Amino acid sequence: MLGIILLGFMWVAIVTIINHPSGQWLLLLGIVIIALADVGGFFVGKYFGKHKLAPTISPGKTWEGFFGGLFLQAVLVGSLAWLLPDKVSVLGLSLLVFPVGLYSVLGDLFESMIKRHSGVKDSGNLLPGHGGVLDRIDGIMAALPMFGLILPFTNTF
Repeated sequence: MLGIILLGFMWVAIVTIINHPSGQWLLLLGIVIIALADVGGFFVGKYFGKHKLAPTISPGKTWEGFFGGLFLQAVLVGSLAWLLPDKVSVLGLSLLVFPVGLYSVLGDLFESMIKRHSGVKDSGNLLPGHGGVLDRIDGIMAALPMFGLILPFTNTF
């Protein structure tokens, strides 16, 4: 039931974002923010991770990986401010990017907690070695609704 509710919120967020004048680009931006949190967390955590973020929920996640994701998001903010100086403000973009990135990490942890509570290692066999499809979209399911909620208040685009 919870999965259906989360998918519903994600669908509403996608429709809301797409209906914005720059909707397709903004949806891509939302997905890039979430992917950077994942990629930064994975690579920095894998090579430099020593301090566990939530060992009982997700033993592979580290504080170093968390900060690696934040670093990539800061690079995104800086890159967009440099490439689109007339269209974005650094403050508005930061107020959009960083909460969305944080929510994507919370989505990852929440899905891991549900799997641990259920005694399930993977959420499916469609993507072997990746923890299942839910491990690929858990951050998106949590963070895109946040992106859609924050977007109108940032006056960024």
